[in-house]
Amino acid sequence: MEIQIPKKPKVLCLHGYRTSGEILKKQVGRWPQSVLGRLDLVFLDGPSLARGKSDLEGLYDPPYYEWFHSKEDFTEYYHFEECLVYLEDYMMKNGPFDGLLGFSQGAILSAALPGMQLEGVALTKVPKIKFVIIISGAKFGGSKFGLPKLAANAFFPWSSAHLST
Repeated sequence: MEIQIPKKPKVLCLHGYRTSGEILKKQVGRWPQSVLGRLDLVFLDGPSLARGKSDLEGLYDPPYYEWFHSKEDFTEYYHFEECLVYLEDYMMKNGPFDGLLGFSQGAILSAALPGMQLEGVALTKVPKIKFVIIISGAKFGGSKFGLPKLAANAFFPWSSAHLST
């Protein structure tokens, strides 16, 4: 009888606004090995170079990236569709991925993607996302913020657990 070692879930990690995959990798690298050893984490840079100064300049080296752009008041979004194509292309070439981990802007995107996938407006060529890990996230829409048209009906399709320290 052959012993089978369970496969680690492969997780695509999406960094925050005006940071990078490398920065998120360094930040997540501080987690306990008991967590890190159970996940196959893949860190990706956003498709667009940052359009302004990063809050992390001086702490981490550039380059810095963004997933999409928006007006300062978050009422209009730009390059969102291009971001979705970029992510799906990366996932097709480097997947399959079991889940997503997102921080800040990457968390907003990670929270919307499974619902967009279920609606058939994003990630239609890759296997269904099974879980997400959201760190310092928010959601598109609400009474104050607009949302990209493709995310209009996005919802988080699972029960959730919330941890705080």
